[in-house]
This record gives sequence, structure tokens and C-alpha cells, in this order.
Amino acid sequence: MTCDIFLDLGGVRIDWLCGGDFELDGGTMYGAVPRVLWQKRYPADADNYIKIPNAPLLIRTGEHNILVDTGLGNKLGDKQKEIFRIYRDWRLPEDLDRLGLSREDVDLVILTHCDFDHAGGVVMLGRTGEPELTFPRARHIVQKREWEDVCQPGSRAKHTYWPENVAGLAESGLLERVDGDFEVAPGITVRRTGGHTRGHQLVEIRGRDGAAVHLGDVLPTHTHTNPLWIMAYDNFPLDVIAVKESLLPRYQEQGWWFTFYHDIYMRACRLDEKGCAGERLT
Repeated sequence: MTCDIFLDLGGVRIDWLCGGDFELDGGTMYGAVPRVLWQKRYPADADNYIKIPNAPLLIRTGEHNILVDTGLGNKLGDKQKEIFRIYRDWRLPEDLDRLGLSREDVDLVILTHCDFDHAGGVVMLGRTGEPELTFPRARHIVQKREWEDVCQPGSRAKHTYWPENVAGLAESGLLERVDGDFEVAPGITVRRTGGHTRGHQLVEIRGRDGAAVHLGDVLPTHTHTNPLWIMAYDNFPLDVIAVKESLLPRYQEQGWWFTFYHDIYMRACRLDEKGCAGERLT
């Protein structure tokens, strides 16, 4: 994932950054969908593993520098890197530097949800090796229900909501809990979808010449546009199906771009009349 391809919506630019890339068992990304079907669209290796990027979106509006999710971070140990088969390390600060920005220039961070692969970069190990907020000036936007589950995770959630990833965020005064629809900045709105997690949220991005929607892990790759293709990781799978059945046609009819966080083959697309990836940004 490089910084050389971007989406220009007219006064609003979207870049994809490297949040650390790993390999996952393909079956976990497609749940009950047979491998013979999904591997035609997202090939697996001989061990059934597929390459999955974690690609935070950088949205620049001219007034704000907004990050959507933060990747894996730099706190993983060697054993964790081996378990998750990480093949490209997290490099958000370096990618920002290439784009002429520093960590302090990011003034808003939107967390679609707080799984470790999305919120792992909220806190990083600094030059001294001690943990610190990666974006020390940024308001961090999280749905209220998501934060409740971060603070009191159930038996399933505790394996993916890691306390070290949000340590000190609430005490910093930079945490902003929202409830449902909320305009983060002019042209940038979050809406709670639920489904993948109870407090999962999408991000709408509007420019002068177009619009894009980031559905996070409700639509992790372009292959998941079929409403019935859902992940084994989804906590409320029937809700994911219902959300996709409701939202995908609506955004498709209006010609919105769909942006992706976990897709190694595609950064964004518009859907064609069959609901499949048509115009693509790769």
C-alpha cells in the first residue's frame, strides 16, 4: 500500500496509509461462503491464507486532517507478529511525513470500531520506548456503545479490544463519544451501523465533485458487496446483512465511491448495475 494513489472528491482528498499488513485464514473473512466461490475473487495460498492490508484513510479537507482508523501500531511483539503473519510493519508516521504532515498535524481520528487492527495505532511506542498517544492533538471520535464495550468487553470482545491500545485516551481529554449520526467536520459525517460490533460506525465523505462512504468492516473488501458474504468475525451477522441490503443500493444509486480498509486489490470503487465493483481505484 503506497501513497501514490489517491481519490480526489473536489476539495477533499483521500489517501491510504500503511497500517501494517498481515495474513489471515481466508475462511475467517468469508464465514459460511465456500472457498470454491470466494477464492475466485480473492485468491488464497496453499495454506488457505490471504493477504490483508490494514489501510487507514487520510482525509484532507483544507481545514482538517482526518484519519479513519489507525492500523496495528508498533507495540506488537515478535510472537504476535508471527501469530498474525505480519508481512509489512505499521508506518503511519513515515507515510504522513511523505505527505508533508506530522503526527501533530492530524486533528481528528475517527475509529470505525476498536478492534486491535483498527485501533492499534491510537497509542504507539515513542522514541524512549514508552507508550504515548500517536496523535496528541486529535479528537478521537468513537460511538458511545463502542466505548462501553471497550471498557466492559464480553468474552468474545476481550480478545480483540486490547486495553493497551487505548490506554490514556479517555484521561487525555481527546476522546469524544458520539451517539448515532454526528457531523465530525464540514462534509464528514459518522453514522452508527452496528453489525460487525455493537458500536461500529461508517464515515460519509463529501466533496464538491463527489462523495465516498467508508463502511469499515461492514464492507472490508470489494468482494463483500454480496450482502450474504460476511465475516466470521462479525459479532452480529444478521445485522451486517441487513445494513448492507439497506445501504449499498442507496449509495450505489447516488454514485458514491466505496472505500476499503482490508482490500489488497482495490482501494475504492463504484458499484455497477449488478452491485459489483465497476469503476475502480487500484
